Amino acid sequence: MEVVIVPDAKAGGALIAEAIAALLSRKPDALLGVATGSTPLPVYDALADMVRSGSLDASRARICQLDEYVGLPADHPESYRSTVLRQVVEPLGLTEDSFMGPDGTAEDVQGACDAYDRALNEAGGVDLQLLGIGTDGHIGFNEPCSSLASRTRIKTLTEQTRQDNARFFDSIDEVPHHVITQGIGTILEARHLVLLATGAGKAEAVARSVEGPVSALVPASALQLHPHATVVVDEAAASQLRLADYFRATYAAKPSWQGL
Repeated sequence: MEVVIVPDAKAGGALIAEAIAALLSRKPDALLGVATGSTPLPVYDALADMVRSGSLDASRARICQLDEYVGLPADHPESYRSTVLRQVVEPLGLTEDSFMGPDGTAEDVQGACDAYDRALNEAGGVDLQLLGIGTDGHIGFNEPCSSLASRTRIKTLTEQTRQDNARFFDSIDEVPHHVITQGIGTILEARHLVLLATGAGKAEAVARSVEGPVSALVPASALQLHPHATVVVDEAAASQLRLADYFRATYAAKPSWQGL
C-alpha cells in the first residue's frame, strides 16, 4: 500500500486525475470505477478541466458504479446513477452507453447483484476503482463486519451512515435503509485501488485502515491485501498516522517514472 499525503483536497483531486489521465493514455477504453459523495468531487472537477482544455481525451472511457440505493427510481436526483451521470459522465463528454451500474429498482435485488458482478467480469474487470472512506472505515457500503470475501450484494445501512448521507436529502426519513454495493471481494479484483480521504473527521478511520490490523471491523483495511492500492490523504486526514513522516519521505523519493 502506498500512502500519499497532499496539502489539501484540491491537490489530492489533481494527483488522482493525473493518474487516471495516464491510465487513459495507455488504455483509452479503461473501465473506471467511481465513488459518490463530496470527497471525490475534486477528482471529477480536475478531469473535466482536462477534457475542456483538450489535454485529456476521455471519449472511449467506460464508467461503472460502486453502489446504488435500493428503491430509489433511477432518475431520482439522489440515486447514484443520476449522481454519476451528473458529476462524471456528462462533464467528461461521455454518453450513457459508456456507463454501467446495478439496478436498485429490480424486483429480484439479489439477482441484480449477481448480474452486476457478472457484468463487471464480462467487461474485462475494473482498471481503476476510486474509493472514499466512511467515518467508521467502510468502503462502498461495506459496513463494519462485512466479509472481506463478499461479493456485490444488498446491505442495510447503519444509522451513522444514514445520518452522514442525510445532507443530500430533505430529511433523514428520505434516506433509504438498503443499498446494493460491490462487496469487498469484488472491489479487491480491480487492478488499481485509489482511496481519497480528506478532513479531520476521516483521520481515525484512515489510521485504522492503513496502520491497524486487517479486520472486518474496519472494511477499508482490506486494501492492505491488494497489490496496487494507493491512499491519498490531506494533512487533516493524515493527522493520526504514526508513520506520516515515513510516508512523506518515501513519496518524495519515488522515481517519477513509477507513477501513482
